[in-house]
Parts: sequence; C-alpha cells; structure tokens
Amino acid sequence: MQFTPNFWKGLITVAVGLIIWFIIPIPEGLADKPQAWHLFALTVAIILGFILSPLPIGAVAFIGITIVALTNTLKPGEVLAGFGDATMWLIVSAFIFSRAFLKTGLGQRIAYWFLRALGDSTLKVGYSLVLTDLVLAPLTPSSGARAGAIMFPIIRGISTALGSEPGPTSRRAGAYLVQAVYQCEGILCATFMTAMAGNALIVRLAKEAAGVDITWGGWLLASCVPAAICLVLHPLLMYIVFPPELKNSPEAKAHAVKMLDEMGPMSRQEKILAVTFLIALVLWCTSSYNKLNATVVAMAAVSVLLLFKVVEWKDMLNETGAWDTLIWMGSLVALAGQLAKTGFIPWFAQVAAASLGGITGFTALVVLIIIYMYSHYGFASMTAHISAMYAAFVAVAVAAGAPPMAAALLLGFTANLCLAITHYSGTASPMFFGPGYVDLKTWWLLGFGYSIVNLVIWITVGSLWWKFLGLY
Repeated sequence: MQFTPNFWKGLITVAVGLIIWFIIPIPEGLADKPQAWHLFALTVAIILGFILSPLPIGAVAFIGITIVALTNTLKPGEVLAGFGDATMWLIVSAFIFSRAFLKTGLGQRIAYWFLRALGDSTLKVGYSLVLTDLVLAPLTPSSGARAGAIMFPIIRGISTALGSEPGPTSRRAGAYLVQAVYQCEGILCATFMTAMAGNALIVRLAKEAAGVDITWGGWLLASCVPAAICLVLHPLLMYIVFPPELKNSPEAKAHAVKMLDEMGPMSRQEKILAVTFLIALVLWCTSSYNKLNATVVAMAAVSVLLLFKVVEWKDMLNETGAWDTLIWMGSLVALAGQLAKTGFIPWFAQVAAASLGGITGFTALVVLIIIYMYSHYGFASMTAHISAMYAAFVAVAVAAGAPPMAAALLLGFTANLCLAITHYSGTASPMFFGPGYVDLKTWWLLGFGYSIVNLVIWITVGSLWWKFLGLY
C-alpha cells in the first residue's frame, strides 16, 4: 500500500500528541495538574495539524476537540464554549459583508472611483489601490478575499492597460503595483480587528493570556497612527527602491472610466450596502459613547442586508470561509481558555520568562517581537502562526514585566505585519506572486527590508502613541 503525504502528516500530528501525553514526563510545576499537561498535548497536536494540514483546518479542529472530549480531558460544554464567543460572530458577520462587496461589485466600483480621480501617474495609481484596500478592509476579514478576489484582478487589468505583463514588461508598471499593494496588505490587516480572521483569535488569546480587553474601537485607536505612517510611506518607498519604468499613466484613468461606464450607475443593492457599511463603521468607532457591542452592530448590519436582499440566506450558507473560520477559531478559543484555567499558560510564562537571561520589561517584549516576526519564515499561514505562538509569547512578555496591553497589541500587530516577508506568508501571498510580475529573490529582499521598516515604525512610533493614549 502506498501512503500519501497527507497520511504521513496526519501520523506525525498524532504521534507528537501521544509522545507529549505518554512519554514526556509531566514537568514538576504541573505535577499536581495532569489535566493541564494532557490538554497541552492535545492542543499541540491540533496546532501542528493546522500547520501540516493533513486535512482542512476546520476538519482538524473538529476532530481535535472531539478527541479532547472523548478522552475526558475537558467536558463537552467546555470544549464547545468557544462557539458562543461574541468575537467569533463578529468575524462571521464580516465575512458576509465581504461576500456582499463581491456580489454587488461595490468593491470594484470604489477602486475605479479612486483610479478615475487619482490615476494619472503610476505612483498615484499605487495610492489609489491602497486607498481602495483601506476602504474594504474593516469588513473583509480575509486578505485572500480582499486582496486576491477584489484587488489583484484590478491590478492585473490596470497593468495590462499600461502595457505591463509578467515577463519582460513587468517592471513597466505591474511589478511596482503588485508590491505597493502587497506590502500594505499586512498593514491593513493590522489596522482593523475585522481585517483578518485571526485577529479575533488574538483578542480572545490576549484576554486569556494577559487579562486585557481589546475592543474594535480600541484596536483601531491603537493602530491608526503607525498604520497611517506606513500606508503613506510604503507606496512612495516602493516607488524609490523598486521604481516602475512608466511614470505617467493616463491609460489607467481611461481604463477606470471605461470600467465604470460598463458597470453603469450604482444599483439599489450597492447603495444599501454602502449606507449600511458606513453606519456600522460609525457605530463601531463610537462604541465608547453609544455602548453598543461590536458584534451586535455587525449582526444588525447583516440583518439589514438580508431584509433588503443585498445578500440572501443561500449566500450566507455558501460563505464557507465564515463557517470554516467559526469551527477552527471557536475550537482554539475554547482550548486557550482552558489552558489558562488549568494553569498551563501561567506556569509556562514563568518558566520562559526566567530563561530570558535577565532581560525584562519592554526590552523583553522587543526581543519577543523580533523572534515572532522572523519565525514566520517557517509558517505558510498567519492563523497557524497565531495559534502556535501568540498566547505563549504574550504570557512570557507579561511575566517578564512588559506592560500587558502593549504586549498584547504589539504582538497582535506583528502577527499581521508578518504577511510582508515571503511569497507564502498568507492566503493572498501566492495570488500576488503566482503570475510572475516579481521574481523570488526580489520578493524576499523587499519583504525583509519592509519587515525592518515595519518593526521600527510600530515599535517606536506605536509605543509612544500608546503611551500618549495611556494604554500603559
């Protein structure tokens, strides 16, 4: 019998869990808490399953929590507690909004509006595309859906209109536009809690590991200054270090005008979506005054879209990304919460903090941030990276004396900034790299350079901004 690669991946996943459970001795600090160690063994196996992917991530999570319950490591109610978490349903609602942008064509129309207004130079085209991505980001919790399904086809169309195709003419405009948008994608994921599905997991893990509550508006307030600097700087910096051959691009404006003419006037559904989207954003940003829960606002907005048939129930049922995310993220939220309650995370944080060799406070946090950033070379998914490392790193940083809120935020933002470094960092990465506008060596060099720029801005400007806000 010939075994498939997925068989061996599954075997490795199971073997690691069994080795931790049965072979590795329970550490002295957990000797009186075998449940914590057994839960850790199963959680490691589940996260390794996410990374190796012998089955889809949702299937790995479902099987994993079933085994947790079958082994009586946790009670069924404890295993399923994560599915009732409000943050999970905020992300599900955002996925539905994402489908509405695609279904109605409003996302593309916004892009062409910006291009028609600003697209008379290649640099301005870059900024127009980034602005479009910024508008879509708050309610599109998938860089793959936002950047891959909406933004990249527009980039490809504009590049073709400018006479730039993969190959000899790629540097004419296409290579610059691909990298200008891609290097801003991680920034946008870090800007809004709902711009990347894993951010909801970060919020819950921050609560469990550091005891801090991060709201939608609080996340945006903390991210807005360093994010704004990056979004203004990055397209210009790319224009300098990786310049397009074509500087003026009236063809881009003409292309935008042509596409808008073909789309015709805004439909009733687009108008309803636009108004609902704006109201939801206002309510989220003013939640400290209106006292409305972000999830309730999102669910109310989706209800409006259903009532006016901007999206239909079958659209929601077909939004597989939302339900897949609910399964794996709800599973991890439950496991993370129980790891904290059983005492594993506090024990691990104390042991790891003691091993930092005397490095404490904010310095320890910076060291952990750098390790977290470049460990992403070993991951092909930001979600898997968050699942594997975020809670532990936050707990270690806090145990080492770093301010809890600063640790939770900075590590959370870094988890998104990792998208810049390789051509496989996240879902959007292969979509942008695959057509061949930018060669592999250049992609990695640009990614590494931008990772340094991002770390400097978010650690220095970010920390000063959070100090000003009184977050620590």
